[in-house]
Amino acid sequence: MPQAREPNFLVVRLGSLGDLIHTLPAVAALRAGFPGATIDWVVEKKWSPLLELVTVVEGVIPWRRGAAGSLACVRELRRRRYSCAIDFQGLYKSSLLARFSGAPRRIGFDARFAREPGASRFYTQRVVPAGRHVAEMNLSLAVAAGAPKTDTLDCPLRLPAEEPATLGEMLDRDGLVEYCVVSPGGGWRSKCWPPERYGALCAELWRQYSIRAVVNAGPGEEELARSVIAAAAQARPVLFSPNLRELAALVGRARVVVAADTGPLHLAAALGTRVVALFGPTDPARNGPIPKGAVLRNAAEDETTYKRGDSYSPSMLALSVEQVTAAVEREWSAGS
Repeated sequence: MPQAREPNFLVVRLGSLGDLIHTLPAVAALRAGFPGATIDWVVEKKWSPLLELVTVVEGVIPWRRGAAGSLACVRELRRRRYSCAIDFQGLYKSSLLARFSGAPRRIGFDARFAREPGASRFYTQRVVPAGRHVAEMNLSLAVAAGAPKTDTLDCPLRLPAEEPATLGEMLDRDGLVEYCVVSPGGGWRSKCWPPERYGALCAELWRQYSIRAVVNAGPGEEELARSVIAAAAQARPVLFSPNLRELAALVGRARVVVAADTGPLHLAAALGTRVVALFGPTDPARNGPIPKGAVLRNAAEDETTYKRGDSYSPSMLALSVEQVTAAVEREWSAGS
């Protein structure tokens, strides 16, 4: 009797960086359950370099905003003839990509849990997720597709095979063998820590422990990073503005990474780097670093919110430089 053909999976998660990282355990579970299956991932083009570092994915299909980019993406998806599409995003645009892929089986969140409830109408199977962390909720979709249940949040991510030349040149120029990365940026100011405090942190790490820092500046964050350096006095932190592959290499090689609830934090944790995660309005039980990380949070339970504020929140301002410095020293020493 002929063996049943392995399914051909399409993973739909278009962005952003932290959300992509929190989808990795579900994709790892899919691979564990279907070792011979094809697993492709459709993602916004700017995030494609990250998915090329995911070890359990065969194909990366870039999606570009706009009608022309969407049509080109759909044509490629239909050509690949998926048997099952899993939408981890829960938006109209992601659910429609799953629908137009032609996959006869389409799995997504129940309307009560989708970010845009109407997106669920395009699924053939709607899932009420289990767990509290976003990564655990995503695992529920993989289990619905036939993956084994697991409590492990694996992140099948590798470092770039070759160190980017720009990173190597920066490290050599500044004599950095071991270093800490501070990443002051973030999408919402209300979940960020002020640059002056990051600068004071760099100064204390250098004064007390001779630890040098690299300041990560994402696109449009150069002025923010310069504010960190100006506040760091004689600590001489180094400014680095990496692309995505360079960022992976930078945080993957770091001894410790300090950041708020942002993409660079989650990328570093997924690569196995020790992290000090600064949390305020968002809940680390839902959005904390995986598979592990040191979390600092002084917020009261009633301060938890996902409203995007444009000023620094009281819960983030409650984190002191002394508190963060002590946490970095603990993680630095534990990794020696």
